[in-house]
Amino acid sequence: MTGTWLAKRRKDQYYRLARIRGYRSRSAYKLQQTIRTYGIVKPGQKVVDLGAQPGGWLQIARETVGPEGLVLGIDIKEIQPLHSPNVKLLKMDVYAEDVPDRIIAELGGPANTVLSDLAPSIIGAWDVDHARQVDLARRALEIAEKVLDHHGNVLIKLFEGPERKKLQDDAALFFERSRLLKPKASRPEASEIYFLGLGFKARWHQSRMGPTG
Repeated sequence: MTGTWLAKRRKDQYYRLARIRGYRSRSAYKLQQTIRTYGIVKPGQKVVDLGAQPGGWLQIARETVGPEGLVLGIDIKEIQPLHSPNVKLLKMDVYAEDVPDRIIAELGGPANTVLSDLAPSIIGAWDVDHARQVDLARRALEIAEKVLDHHGNVLIKLFEGPERKKLQDDAALFFERSRLLKPKASRPEASEIYFLGLGFKARWHQSRMGPTG
């Protein structure tokens, strides 16, 4: 980390707000802003957070669903426990075949919303980083298609690039409404963008996503 980078981060309003509010990451505000605008998570619902570490989105989802709801965080890395009765954690690879079954078992049924802030380890080769992000986004969609309840929602991170449009078009087929968005809390220079899908069309136990290749 350079002194310039640290100075820039300290001036970041969302970084400062996250520290004040006790959120584990500034990205918590990306989810908070999206929930306030589109209502993708509501009190009493069941939510899955893919790529949940360090837990900023888990904190926002937990606050939103309240004590009657349930949030399940999944990451290949260890997530520091939130010590909250409405939060469960799973340390596992999202590419594991049994991820959808584990989600259904942990939630006790289908999810109302699937969130994915999954991102690859950035190596600095744009075409490789983009391809890896698209693959993670497709995996998130595959999982969502298997665990979402009817009329459920998704919010999935993408990177801008040549494969983004096809992924967006494929994903849109599963939802009544969809769009791309960039929350205010996203850094302007970042290539990230989010796919928002509202109103899942198929029941979780009756449909399976076909081949994506």
